Amino acid sequence: MKKQCVVIGNGMVGHHFAEKFLESSMLNEYDLIILGAESCRAYDRVHLSEYFDNADPKHLQLGDEQFYSEQGITLRLAEPVTHIDRDHQRVITEQGEYPYDKLVIATGSYPFVPPIPGRDQAHCLVYRTLDDLDAIQASANEGKVGVVVGGGLLGLEAAHALTKLGLDAHVVEFAPRLMPVQLDAQAGHQLKRKIEALGVKVHTDKATKAIVQGDQHRLKMCFADETSLETDLIVFSAGIRPQDRLAASAGLALGEKGGILVDNHCRTSDPSIYAIGECAVWNHQQFGLVAPGYTMARVAVSHLTGDGEVTFTGADMSTKLKLLGVDVGSIGDAHAVTPDSLTYQYSDELLGIYRKLVISPDGKYLLGAILIGDNSYYDTLLQYTLNAIELPEYPETLILPVTSQTAPTLGVSALPLEATICSCHNVSKGDICEAMNDGAVSLSDLKATTKAATGCGGCSTMVKNVLEYELEKRGIHVDKSLCEHFNYTRQELFHLIKVEEIKTFDQLIERHGQGGGCDICKPATASMLASIWNEHVHEPALVGLQDTNDTFMANMQKNGTYSVVPRIPGGEITPSMLISIGEVGKKYNLYTKITGGQRIDLFGATLDELPLIWEELIAAGFETGHAYGKSLRTVKSCIGDTWCRYGVQDSMSMAIKLENRYKGLRTPHKVKMAVSGCTRECAEAQSKDIGVIATEKGWNLYVCGNGGMKPRHADLFATDLDDETLVKYIDRVLMFYVYTADRLQRTSVWMENLQGGLRYLREVVIEDSLGLGEELESRMQSVVDSYQCEWKTALEDPSKRKRFRSYVNASQPRRATIELIEERGQMIPARNITEEELA
Repeated sequence: MKKQCVVIGNGMVGHHFAEKFLESSMLNEYDLIILGAESCRAYDRVHLSEYFDNADPKHLQLGDEQFYSEQGITLRLAEPVTHIDRDHQRVITEQGEYPYDKLVIATGSYPFVPPIPGRDQAHCLVYRTLDDLDAIQASANEGKVGVVVGGGLLGLEAAHALTKLGLDAHVVEFAPRLMPVQLDAQAGHQLKRKIEALGVKVHTDKATKAIVQGDQHRLKMCFADETSLETDLIVFSAGIRPQDRLAASAGLALGEKGGILVDNHCRTSDPSIYAIGECAVWNHQQFGLVAPGYTMARVAVSHLTGDGEVTFTGADMSTKLKLLGVDVGSIGDAHAVTPDSLTYQYSDELLGIYRKLVISPDGKYLLGAILIGDNSYYDTLLQYTLNAIELPEYPETLILPVTSQTAPTLGVSALPLEATICSCHNVSKGDICEAMNDGAVSLSDLKATTKAATGCGGCSTMVKNVLEYELEKRGIHVDKSLCEHFNYTRQELFHLIKVEEIKTFDQLIERHGQGGGCDICKPATASMLASIWNEHVHEPALVGLQDTNDTFMANMQKNGTYSVVPRIPGGEITPSMLISIGEVGKKYNLYTKITGGQRIDLFGATLDELPLIWEELIAAGFETGHAYGKSLRTVKSCIGDTWCRYGVQDSMSMAIKLENRYKGLRTPHKVKMAVSGCTRECAEAQSKDIGVIATEKGWNLYVCGNGGMKPRHADLFATDLDDETLVKYIDRVLMFYVYTADRLQRTSVWMENLQGGLRYLREVVIEDSLGLGEELESRMQSVVDSYQCEWKTALEDPSKRKRFRSYVNASQPRRATIELIEERGQMIPARNITEEELA
């Protein structure tokens, strides 16, 4: 019988403990039970303010919804622990009891609210959880002014959140400067000037003695110096305190100022109980950053497995931040508390820049640093500090403006293999090199294999530098620039468009390119803009970028006419709709053919006839089939168990569901799907980009196959999936393809070019190894929710419809100039037309 390991807390550190627990052999010995007080599973508190940009918490959540259940972990949310019974080794909640052999306390911390009279009034809030942010947003909806009490890291982040909510934001700090723990007086002064220049009013050296009802606003803050400040809401962010109530009531040893005392293995005074993260105190120190918490989680797991060599001996508390758009960096002994240490300082108040070095008494080593206004120096200075690298002859050149005498930036080559690159996940330069030896050749590969740059993200630049240096060292140089106008890959441009919210080609080339563009980058940009923002192809941002087919939402044929392909989801069509297509074909004398994708293609329409044909088709219940675009074409299907005696699932309904979900999705290359109702495979699903085959237990998913000039059999990706999981996996595969594929790259080639191929794709999609699962699903849902029939939109907008006039001054209709002959009862082109005639 397995033993029980119970974790109290499902925050970032508790989640990381679960990840490391799974990587070990502990599941063979222990059942893991996690008890979370919040109703929402673990989420990223480091980027909490992003919740105001996207109120759906899914983009902040860590891992996917199946992370725990699929790994055999029991997760109980909204079940706070009320008592720890050490005598009987059990934890007690309002819902029940959980026996434990080993207990891990990861309860984190709680926001400190100063004992100010009036602090319990309505609209006096804290900034810590998603529920707190919901309360802040609700209060801000009817307010105009907001005050944050506390000018530390979290306080300035909270002030940023208030500005996002449109409030006139103030920061009130008891100390004489902002960020007193990390910054000296001059740095705090410089930071205050820069933040006030951004419209946030800063009040330092202010002691609040009472909060009362306001005259012009909801509340009034009365200060000890007899001044006051009126506001509509107050957010307390004056520091944190260890959440040690359970430990105290259980009789565990606490630190002098609170917090659960732990040893070098993160064990408490009870050998069966560990404490990790902000609730723990080591050597009477509390660590309020995520990286030390992650280290504690790794140490605790290591000790549970019997490895006593891995220990916790403190943590680097250096920080690199962008607060309200202002670069702030603090490294090591920033306050020069080391006896006889020396300092160098550089200040440019006009530009709002301040830099400080703290060096050893002998002048050889960097002990600490402060940066305000420019963090480009941070990575170099951090490596000097962490790895005890000897300073150049003139250390001051490390922070002075660049001149011919400036010390060179510390290159990756100078770093020892044991140099820590990622503090959050304890990844060294040697770990990165080892991962590259095992086949990682991109930043995404390194993130997946080492988790470097997936914590706070501050080390991303350094990870990339190590990667590029090691690639060059191996003689590898691959230029994947999209074209001569952009020195970026399609994937990089896609990211830039998404992150910077670029909406037009002109914006993109102005910021990141040169020249006027070409037939390569313009259609590629149009495709990316459509994938991200899903706007109509005739919107000004896309006009002039597409090829002819996209421009006119129909496929041009050899004689200058167009084919029209309405969507027929899953190949299912009613008799009346079938008759309607026949009537349209007969009326406009169109050549009619059933396609291999189980729909009907109408050939021979002239440009000016297209809107007329669309009107009739839309009136009959059809919509655009997107046959003209790099997008989903069809979802082919057999009849399934509705009629077929061999069918085991309703393949028709699933095919229709998938086609209606992904219709209109713009992709790097066209995408085709199929759903078969049994293993007889009548829909030929295994030759499609996405193939689904029914089983007795659900659905088997196949990915990245194709027909065409180089047919490729699709690979089995996952088996016996339920409907919901099937759709989730397809969402992730397709959107990851949209994110990362090259221009005009089919899914089969894309997957083959992924390092690790099918295995890597499974890790990204099923295991969510990159932590992108929720984002990919959210992005896909955004595309689904913003779908429009492009034909219908063009018909309803006169400015769009006028594009379909063939000849404004023509003396006869366009069709009269087209030579056709009859064959097998239909009209077909009489002869080939030269390019000159077509023009």
